[in-house]
This record gives sequence, structure tokens and C-alpha cells, in this order.
Amino acid sequence: MKPFENINKAYNTVFKQNELSIGLVVPIEKYSTGPVPTMKDHLLRVKQVESLGFKSIWIRDIPFNVPNFGDAGQTFDPFTYLGFLAGQTSKIALGISSIALPLHHPLHVAKSATSIDQLSDGRLLLGVASGDRFDEYPAMGIDYENRGELFQESFNYIRNVQSDFPSFETDNYGNVQGNIDMLPKPTAHKIPLLMTGSSRQSLEWNAKNADGWMNYPRDLYTQNNTIRQYRELVAKTSEFDKPFMQPMYLDLLEDANAKPQPIQLGYRLGVNHLKNYLNKLQSIGVNHLALNLRFNSMSVDKTLELLANHVLPEFHSTENIKLS
Repeated sequence: MKPFENINKAYNTVFKQNELSIGLVVPIEKYSTGPVPTMKDHLLRVKQVESLGFKSIWIRDIPFNVPNFGDAGQTFDPFTYLGFLAGQTSKIALGISSIALPLHHPLHVAKSATSIDQLSDGRLLLGVASGDRFDEYPAMGIDYENRGELFQESFNYIRNVQSDFPSFETDNYGNVQGNIDMLPKPTAHKIPLLMTGSSRQSLEWNAKNADGWMNYPRDLYTQNNTIRQYRELVAKTSEFDKPFMQPMYLDLLEDANAKPQPIQLGYRLGVNHLKNYLNKLQSIGVNHLALNLRFNSMSVDKTLELLANHVLPEFHSTENIKLS
């Protein structure tokens, strides 16, 4: 199998062939009783997970608190917040999962992304999606049914505008005539774009155009078949192999041998069964897992300590740091 492409620092660190790395979804706190987190000690938590050896943090693009959706995420604007975190951290990858491209002009997405990539010395991973919260579209005067076309056009705009004095035309986002240039440029030859779900595109389009795939948790059999199909298409259409990543809600129990119990898009289980499950994910080709602690019952400090001391060393090297 061809190697992963050499892009920026975050991409090269987080994604390794035949290996699984682990990150965390921000906010790193429990807020199971309502959609809005407290964001208390949010900067402390981000610095904490960086020092413990987690490879990445992930924040989401949620313009409105939509009650039916049930989760307001980190509440801060994703690019503003990542710019802030870029100045407060030094090595952890900064991921967005994911910008709903139809809700933004692609020039603003590209300029914000390349700015953070430069300011963080190449630590940005940009997830992109078509968006799935209907209520946001009429609130912004955007046709929900047209989001697939808008996604693809925006994706191509972001790719093209990273070139020097590019020239291209679009149906919805304007024309760039080659006499103006977007600055800054990314630290590498491009910003890594990771596609989320289908984003109303074919899997063939995804395999050919994106730099990796974020997909939702599935049972191991289904996920294995999905990854195999994806990588077969990647091999046919791309010069390089491409990574696959997924999120997972985690409720880690103090009993290390507690057996898995399904929860929403994840599991409640002990650390020994968690390690076993992560080994299975690695064996089917998952390259990165973004853990979400929203439904976790144990204290955040204790959970992070258990993960850092008993899970991370099996999947990537890290210093085992105990919390006071």
C-alpha cells in the first residue's frame, strides 16, 4: 500500500499507516443533562491533554444552538477559538470536525485555515462537511437542498485559492481572475482537507479529492467493509494512501474489567476492554480516534490519567504523567 502523503506537521503526526492515534473532542467535560457545556477550565484541559500525550483536539462548527440537535459544542467560533489555542499550545494537532462549507464563504474558510496553520507551525487539520442541521440554512438564507453542490464548489475553491495568483470561476462564490492573491499560504503545499461522512458526494469523489475520511462509528464488521471499500477506491484514484478516522463517545468506568455496554455512538466500559476494542479498530484500518467525554461519569482528571497511563502507551509513545 502506498504511504500517506507528507503534508503538514499535524497530518504527518496524527496519521500513521497501520497505526491508531488518539485525540479528544473539546469541550473536555461532562454535560450530559443539556446541550450547552460550562467550558470551565477549558484552556487548562487542552494544555493538560497536550502534556499527557494525546495527539489532537477536535472542535466543531455549530453556528446556532439548535435544540433538536442537542449539542452546542464548544460554543466559541471554531477559527477564533483555534487561533487562541494555537497560541496557548505547542505540539498538539488542532482539528476541526467539521466546517459546514455551505454556511461559509470559502475564501474566509481558506484564509482562516491557512492563518491558523501558519500561526501554529503546521498543526491544523481541517475537516469539512455539507452540514446536517436544517434550521441553520434558512436562518442564513441558504438553500438546504443545494448543500451538496455548494459543498463541492466550496471545496474546490479552497483548494484553488491556495495556489499563487490563481484563476478560476464558480457559480455561487464568485470568480478569481489571477490578478489577486490570498495570503497567507499554508505551511505545506496545501491544507489537509478531511471529508466528513458522505457530504452528499459519492465515495469515489471522496477517495479522489479529500486527504482523508472522517466517518461515524459503526459496528466492526460494517466499518471494516467501509474502510476496505474506501481504500480500494483510493488505490485506484490517488497517488497516496489516505487515513480514516472516527469519533467515539466514551464513559470509562473505574472497574478495569467492566464489560462494554453500548451508549450513543460509543461505549461504557473498563480500560481493559477499551484497549481490546481499540486494537480491533486499529486492525481494520482506523488511523485516528477522537474520544468524546460528554457522557463520561468518572471525573475528567481520573479519566485522563487512566487513558494516559494505560491506553496511550499501547498506541503511541507518551510520558505517563499522573495527575495530582
